[in-house]
Amino acid sequence: MEYIYGENTTSFPNVAADPMTGELTSLLDINPSQLEIIRNERPATPPPPSSLTDHMLTIPWSSSAGWGQPKIVPYGPLALEPSVTVLHYAQTLFEGMKAYRDTNGKVTLFRPDMNMKRMNTSAARIALPTFDGEALLELIKALVRLDRHWIPQLPGYIGTQCALGVGPPNEALLFVICSPVGPYYATGFKPVSLYGTVEYVRAYPGGTGGYKLGANYAPGVVPQRAAAKHGYAQNLWLHGPEHHLTEVGTMNLFVVFRKGDGTLELATAPLDGMILPGVTRDSVISLAKDHASRRQVLDGLPEKFELVERPITMKEVQAAAENGSLVEMFGTGTAAIICPVNKIGYLGKDIIIPTGDGSAGLGPVSRVMLEQISGRQFGTIPSDWSVVVAE
Repeated sequence: MEYIYGENTTSFPNVAADPMTGELTSLLDINPSQLEIIRNERPATPPPPSSLTDHMLTIPWSSSAGWGQPKIVPYGPLALEPSVTVLHYAQTLFEGMKAYRDTNGKVTLFRPDMNMKRMNTSAARIALPTFDGEALLELIKALVRLDRHWIPQLPGYIGTQCALGVGPPNEALLFVICSPVGPYYATGFKPVSLYGTVEYVRAYPGGTGGYKLGANYAPGVVPQRAAAKHGYAQNLWLHGPEHHLTEVGTMNLFVVFRKGDGTLELATAPLDGMILPGVTRDSVISLAKDHASRRQVLDGLPEKFELVERPITMKEVQAAAENGSLVEMFGTGTAAIICPVNKIGYLGKDIIIPTGDGSAGLGPVSRVMLEQISGRQFGTIPSDWSVVVAE
C-alpha cells in the first residue's frame, strides 16, 4: 500500500512475503483486547521531570505470526541478545508525544493519530513491521490511564532478531515508556541563536531525513557541540550550494517575511524527503491556512497573511534582514512547541533576526501560534485535535 503523509488513515498492511514466490500472507495485527496488565507492586512517588514512570507497554512481533500479546508491565530493562540488529545497524525508530491534564483533571493526547502515521511511515522505510495505528493508540491510552499522574513521552521501536547481516528483521519489539517533562529549556523560554552549519549535512535527497529514525540523531551530536563551541545554541541545517534552510536542531523551521504590499508570508521548507513531517509543523500550517482562507480567523494575525511551503535560501534571509522585510524566525517541535530565533551565525557573520517584546521574544506570528496550540493542548480552546484519555 502506498502511503502519503497526511492522508486520513492510521491502518497499514501487516503482511509477510514468501521468499520464493513473493506471495503475501496476512499476519496478526495488534489486538488491544489481548492486553495483559501486570502492575508494579512498588510504584514510585512521581519525582521531578526527567525520571520514568512505573509501567511500560511492550508488544513483540515475528515474521511468522505477526504481532503478539501486548503487555503493560513494571518499567525495567530490556533483555537483548548482543547480535540484535538495533545494536549493529540502527534498525530502530521512535516517536514522542505528550499527554496534557486540564484544570478538571481530564487527560488528553495531542493529535496522536499523526504520530501513528509517521511511525508507520518510518517503520516501512527501514523494513520494520507496520501496524494498526488505532489499535496501538488504544494501548497507549491504557498505559496513560494507569500512570496518569505522570506525563508520557518517548515511544520506541527496535529490530530484535539475532543475526549479523543487514536485511528485513524476523523479530521486532514495540515498546512505550513514559516520563514527566518540564520546560524544554532549563533557563526558561528565550530566543535561541543558530549556527548556519555548512560543515555537516543532516539529510540528503533520497535519504532518511524525512523519517523519525534513531540513526538520524546520533550524527547530530558532534555538530551540536561544534555549534556550542562557536557560541550558538542550535544548528541551522543548510543544504546544497545555495544553502537552503531545512531544519533547526531537531525542529522544523518557519520564517516570516513582509512582502511589498504589507502581506505577512509564513514560509517553511516543503516535505521533499529531507524534512521531518512534524506534528507541530502541521498544526502551525493548518492554523495558518485556516486564517489565510478566513475559515477560522486568529486574533493577532493580520488580514493580509499567507502560508507558503517553498525552498528558502540563506541569501534570501540575509537580504531580508538587511532591507527590513524579515519579521521573525522560529522552530517548532513536540518538546519546545514554538522556539523563536534571535540570530544566525553564517559564514563568520551574525545575521540578527527580529524578536518580539518581552523575555520570550515571540514575534507576531509565533506568539499567536503558541497561544493557539497550547490552548488546544491544555483544553482552554476546544479542538478535535485533543484525544481524551481519562476524565
